[in-house]
Amino acid sequence: MAPDKLVYMANQIATFFKSQPKEEAAAGVAGHISDFWEPRMRKQLFDMISAGHEGFDPLVLEAAPSIRKVKETA
Repeated sequence: MAPDKLVYMANQIATFFKSQPKEEAAAGVAGHISDFWEPRMRKQLFDMISAGHEGFDPLVLEAAPSIRKVKETA
């Protein structure tokens, strides 16, 4: 997926969950991405964050450690 599109989608999710109580917002973002994004998208998200890609909403970055990790295949 185009990196800009992935950032846009992640930030849209963050925007939605900002309306939730602060203590629930990051968990909501992490839960949504874990439940609805396919493994390739989650892997790309983790790779982009690790590489320091800019443009992610701070709430996406806060949620990242709680997003379900992608199992590596041999």
